[in-house]
Amino acid sequence: MDATRNIQLSDEEVEFVLNDVMDLYGYDFTNYSKASLKRRINRLISNDRFPSFAEFRYRIINDKDYFSRFVEEITVNVTEMFRDVTFYKTLRQQVIPVLATWPLIRIWHAGCSTGEEVYSMAILLHEANLLHKSLLYATDINPAVLQKVREGVFPLSQMRQYSENYILSGGNRDFSSYYTAQYNAAKFDEQFGKRIVLATHNLVSDGSFNEFQLIMCRNVMIYFDKQLQDKVLHLFYDSLEQLGFLALGSKETLRFTDIHKNFKQIENKEKIWRKIK
Repeated sequence: MDATRNIQLSDEEVEFVLNDVMDLYGYDFTNYSKASLKRRINRLISNDRFPSFAEFRYRIINDKDYFSRFVEEITVNVTEMFRDVTFYKTLRQQVIPVLATWPLIRIWHAGCSTGEEVYSMAILLHEANLLHKSLLYATDINPAVLQKVREGVFPLSQMRQYSENYILSGGNRDFSSYYTAQYNAAKFDEQFGKRIVLATHNLVSDGSFNEFQLIMCRNVMIYFDKQLQDKVLHLFYDSLEQLGFLALGSKETLRFTDIHKNFKQIENKEKIWRKIK
């Protein structure tokens, strides 16, 4: 049996790695879900066939390129365009018309991953004739995924699913008109990319940087512990304009925080709240 595939870090060893990452690179993962982090780190060690914890730790400390791989592997980058079609139908019907009343629309996609949700939003705004007066701020802790957002290129094999999602969410145009097929890739129209502002942002340690009418952070905080969730939700509250909207993932909520009284959930029970005070 190959011993290099049997290394499993202890909780203490995971803490050593997280402290190294914080001290050397300023990335704070200390309040992420410990079980999720441990599982992902051990999978990375197995995939990259490290024979010992010491060698893995040495590589993290001394190889910046490998550290980039570490960040990419332990942050969650699972997404798709128009994911959760009832959510996007609600955005289209109840949120976009309200956004239209602002002279400039600023939307923050926090933890944007590879950008599928950002381009989904850009398409909604385009179809409402609002893209020209909108800015979509796409941020993530992982610089590698931001490069993918910048390129606006996604696997062509996923377009059938994305097109189906788009139609089920209320879209009525030819979805393929929004991209150009290039071999096995789909490159989205540059009009969308021109309205996207990219930045590396760590929800754990970085502060508010603008005032937004809509903040999207879906299926990111499920990997945080309650203390960190509370901290991030306060950050979003401080970053939202009065009567702005906050959209979370299907398993995420505001109910446990002291700011929930300052929000009202929209009536159809999608995980979208409006800041009322």
